[in-house]
Amino acid sequence: MNNPFPVLAFDIFGTVVDWHGSIVAEVQALYPQVDANAFALAWRTGYQPAMQRVRSGELGWTRIDGLHRLILDDLLPRFGLAHLGEAERQHLNRVWHRLNPWPDTLAGLTRLKTRHLICTLSNGNIGLLTHMAKRAGLPWDCILSAEVFRAYKPDPRAYLGVAHTFDMAPEQVMLVAAHQDDLAAARACGLGTAYIERPLEFGALQPKDVSPDPANTHHARDLLHLADVLGC
Repeated sequence: MNNPFPVLAFDIFGTVVDWHGSIVAEVQALYPQVDANAFALAWRTGYQPAMQRVRSGELGWTRIDGLHRLILDDLLPRFGLAHLGEAERQHLNRVWHRLNPWPDTLAGLTRLKTRHLICTLSNGNIGLLTHMAKRAGLPWDCILSAEVFRAYKPDPRAYLGVAHTFDMAPEQVMLVAAHQDDLAAARACGLGTAYIERPLEFGALQPKDVSPDPANTHHARDLLHLADVLGC
């Protein structure tokens, strides 16, 4: 059977793993006095502005672990946690290494892997992605990161870097993501795109619009549905 996309590259936070639910659970367990939902959302809200500081040159190249820590240190006083010591801050910052996969993720990736090379394409750093994969059993063929290309998405160097890594044309790579802006940037580089519905990415109190965009190559409810669509 013809396979127009030998390589599937996956966004991670929100697409493959449930960052919101995972952080809420850990914060509730560690600091029950804190509004864990608000804490998780505030931490994630700092993500794009922190990366923009790197893109603009205000900060030199800084891995996501470092950016998450900058955001966290700013966040803690707002939630009554300014007293946390260094060990506690380090442990909390590494919650991003311990994010849980969505219920369909493992089975979906396993099926997709039968016909495609599957790799990460995340702004998360390599150590973070490796720890996450080891803990959750994510069956990647390869772990790629913005760290490899020294370019945070949506920089074209990240998307084109995947094609270059595997000596493929851009149109032989498909980005799989739950974020339309990420997919639009990939399409601008010539990649195929598959949108994955994750209506609860920001929690049940803030459901996300998962309407189809006809510009995408595929639209799927989850990774198992994508495997059906791709004949895996």
